[in-house]
Amino acid sequence: MADVFSPTNSTPTLSNSSKTPPNATHAPFSVFEGCELMAEGIQFDLAVQLINVVMGIPANALVIAVLLRNRKEPSTSDLFLGCLAFLDIYFGAMVPVSFVNFYFLHSKRVWSALKFSYGVKDTSGPLFLSCICLDRFVAVQFPLAFGRLKDARYRVGLSLLVLGLTFAYASAKTVGGLHDFEKVFTGEILAVFAWMVVCNACILLALKRSRGAGKDEMHPMKKKAFKMVLAILVQTVCNYLPPVALFPFEDHYAPHVFRCYVQPVGFAFLNVSSSTQPLIFLSRLDKLPFVPERCWKRGRGSPAAAAAAAAAAAAAEAGKAGAPVEASQAAPPA
Repeated sequence: MADVFSPTNSTPTLSNSSKTPPNATHAPFSVFEGCELMAEGIQFDLAVQLINVVMGIPANALVIAVLLRNRKEPSTSDLFLGCLAFLDIYFGAMVPVSFVNFYFLHSKRVWSALKFSYGVKDTSGPLFLSCICLDRFVAVQFPLAFGRLKDARYRVGLSLLVLGLTFAYASAKTVGGLHDFEKVFTGEILAVFAWMVVCNACILLALKRSRGAGKDEMHPMKKKAFKMVLAILVQTVCNYLPPVALFPFEDHYAPHVFRCYVQPVGFAFLNVSSSTQPLIFLSRLDKLPFVPERCWKRGRGSPAAAAAAAAAAAAAEAGKAGAPVEASQAAPPA
C-alpha cells in the first residue's frame, strides 16, 4: 500500500489502492501525491504561513529579547513564553524550506524534516498556551497556592514535560504509519481548546467581580489584565475553533476532500498563531527593545493623554491671546 503524503501538518495516510504487482514500477515520490489536482487548500496554507515569516519571526525574536532583558525580574509565565517563541521561530524558519521542497526539490528527506516541524507546531503551541493559562488561572483564583508554587523548578519541570511530549509526537508524525494517529491531535486540540476557553472565561469573571466595595469602575491594572485576557480568548477562538469544528467530523468527508481541503485550511488557522500570539504579548508592553519610543508610542496614546495634550494646546493658545488659564483646565486629571 502506498503512502500518500500531504504538505500540511497531517501525517501520511494509507491509500485504498490494491497491492502492487511485484514487477510494477513505483511512481516517483511527490509531496503533492493525491492532491496534485486539488492543491488549492495546500496553497492557502502555505500562503498563510508566509505571515509567520514576515511578522511571526521578528515578533517572536522581540518577545525573546524582552524576556531576556527582564530576566532579573521575570514573571512566572516567562519560561513558557520563551519556549513557545523559540519553537515558533523554528516553525516559521521552515516555511521557505517548504516552498523550495514543494516546488523544486521534491525531496523525501526534506519532507521528513518538514513533518517534524509540523509535529512540533501541532503540540508545542497548544500545550505551552495551556501552561500559560494554568499559571494565570491559579494566580487569579488561588493566590495563596500560587504564592507557594512560585518556585521556578515547577515551571522548568512542566516545560520539560511539554517538550518531551512535543518531540515524541513530532517523531511519531515523522515516522508515520501509526494507526489512527490523527485522532491523537484531534483529541489534543479538543481538550486544549476547552481548557483555554474555560480558563480564560473564569479569569475574566474573577477580574470583573474584583471591584472594590461601592466602586463601579475596575482598578486600572485589573482593567488592563481584563483586556489582555479577553484578547487572548479571542485569539484562542479564532486560531483553534476551525480545526476543532472540522477535524472531529473527518468520517463525514470524502478522504481526498478531507486530506486536500479540510486539513490544510484548518491547520492554516492554527499555524498563524505563531504570529498572533507574540503580537498580543508585545501589544501590552509600554516599550520595546531596539524600537524608538516615539515609534512605539505613536497611535498608542490613551484618551486621557490625548485630552491632556489637547488641554495643553488650548492653554498655549489662550496664553498667546492673553487670557488667564486655570491649572485645572490646562491639565485635567488622567
